Amino acid sequence: MDRLMSLRMSKRGFVALLGLLPSVTIAQAAIDPAIQSYINSIRVIDDHAHPMRPVAAGAPADTDFDALPLDGIPSFDLPSRLKGDDPIWRAAQQALYHVPSAATEAAYKASLKAAATKMMAEKGQGFPTWVLDQTGIDVMLANRIAMGPGLSPTRFKWVAFVDPLMLPLDTRNEATRTPDVKPLYPREAKLLRRYLKDLDVRSLPTTLDEYVRTVVAPTIAREKAGGAVGIKFEAAYLRPLDFDDPNPSEAARVYAKYAKAGAPTRAEYKSLEDYLFRVICREAGKQKLAVQIHVLETFGGFYSVHGSSPHNLEPAFNDSSLRATNFVIVHGGWPLINETQGLLGKPNVYADISMMDDIQSPTVIAGVLRQWLGEWPDKVLFGSDAFDGGVEQGWEQVAWVGATTARRALAIALTGMMKDGEISRDRAQAIARMVMRENAAKVYGLPK
Repeated sequence: MDRLMSLRMSKRGFVALLGLLPSVTIAQAAIDPAIQSYINSIRVIDDHAHPMRPVAAGAPADTDFDALPLDGIPSFDLPSRLKGDDPIWRAAQQALYHVPSAATEAAYKASLKAAATKMMAEKGQGFPTWVLDQTGIDVMLANRIAMGPGLSPTRFKWVAFVDPLMLPLDTRNEATRTPDVKPLYPREAKLLRRYLKDLDVRSLPTTLDEYVRTVVAPTIAREKAGGAVGIKFEAAYLRPLDFDDPNPSEAARVYAKYAKAGAPTRAEYKSLEDYLFRVICREAGKQKLAVQIHVLETFGGFYSVHGSSPHNLEPAFNDSSLRATNFVIVHGGWPLINETQGLLGKPNVYADISMMDDIQSPTVIAGVLRQWLGEWPDKVLFGSDAFDGGVEQGWEQVAWVGATTARRALAIALTGMMKDGEISRDRAQAIARMVMRENAAKVYGLPK
């Protein structure tokens, strides 16, 4: 009973805190207080994040939080709202750690580091769950190479990386595309070796059919057995998303030619990837795993915006053999939101607003939501893209920023739709539940 009362008080405190946010974060916009309160009360499912395992002092760092961490690529600029001097980060730090204002920036940062370190030490293995409770997130989908202690399977659901399965051959020619990708392809090769070791496969099979049978399908089955509810492609960081209709015989020829030695040309590798992309997606459908695909304008100074255009994925989304697979356009294809909206008409295609709610204000995101929800309210998901950016932008702070921004944006959008007579209050509440929880529950087979 005491624990139940504590949880209820925690929820009330969280809702009360959110009610104060407009005065400390974003410029005012018309919001129906009752719909904001209702949205704040929803137990959210976060479609996309990179939570960190708790690590004791002196223990090895958590390196499984992303298959392609970008710390090794040439330096690049960040969107303004992701920079540490934006007021939203101070708001997150105040909400989570109650750091007192200090006379100097250095003193404030020292206080923040001390408060965060103390909280992590106090919570120990319970720190990730504490983060979800503070941000009003019930379940977080964790994009990670592997899960681990502290990431409770009831609150954190695994989404595994599968790009390495598309890259079984030598990628030296692929790695010359841009300075950005040069350090990324070796990371994929290392992860593929890890997958092979997990399967006790000591060398690549000599034929493509055997590779699919002994490596691709068993890896995806193994991820499913390990608790995965989805798989993730980060391919846009490596190459364009133009996965065209495959030529199986050409893919088999390329694989057989280079399985033992040599590096395919880019055209040859594309033929193989086009084929393996669909194989992986079909296997995911068989295993009831959703497929997340990174589709965003950034990050990296050489990142291809054209190559990450949502419409590049249309041939795959139109593939009738993939209709048993649910696809999620992660990050909503920002800023090409109209292209994304056109693809939401496909019966198995969804989109989340992760990262969009970190780099843009609630007012901007509200416009996107109102546009999408007017046509496809059952296809839009909340996501935070919580990632670790150090003490001053820890993954817990990113989760707070994403969740706070999304809730306010959704309230603005639904208020406008009610005001214009497009929806009733009951319908507004139903849409709020869909965006913040029920659509994700449907895609990933989670409790509503």
